Amino acid sequence: MASDALLIIDYTNDFVADDGALTCGQSGQVLMEPIIDLANQFQQTNQWVILPTDVHQPNDPYHPETKLFPPHNVRNTWGRAFYGDLQPWYDVHQDDARVYMYDKTRYSAFAGTDLDLRMRERHVDTLHLTGVCTDICVLHTAVDAYNLNYNLVIHRQAVAALTAAGQDWALDHFEHVLGATVVD
Repeated sequence: MASDALLIIDYTNDFVADDGALTCGQSGQVLMEPIIDLANQFQQTNQWVILPTDVHQPNDPYHPETKLFPPHNVRNTWGRAFYGDLQPWYDVHQDDARVYMYDKTRYSAFAGTDLDLRMRERHVDTLHLTGVCTDICVLHTAVDAYNLNYNLVIHRQAVAALTAAGQDWALDHFEHVLGATVVD
């Protein structure tokens, strides 16, 4: 029997808080309530809630992002903690077998991880994407999911980009190039 999974991508202080290292700011902060609502819905209906979370070492000369962005989501820092109410939500639910967080080191939640294997083992065929940044990590995750034949649902009220132009472009791309269902 096929099932769905909610991915909450990179919803951390560094990407969302006003003083985060690479923040979406207010556009990311307003996602908190819709993301928590979706997490509760998925958790209460025994579906999967997965939190792929960016992690870096400061000034890693071998990581391509080092040349592009300031240090962010450094392991064991405030910046890598989940933003706002997501951290206490995760603290309460982290022992639920259907809720799990894992490290990712590239834009896509699939790159260098066992996400596809875990989804196939659990008969997940539809991924609901939320989090930040719509035009970077959410986008790259969606492209990989598309190439792996997952159905995609993008929650418009639960994704944010660094710029309005990036947000609009990515939402259009999800729908018209990846065949995703974009919902409010």
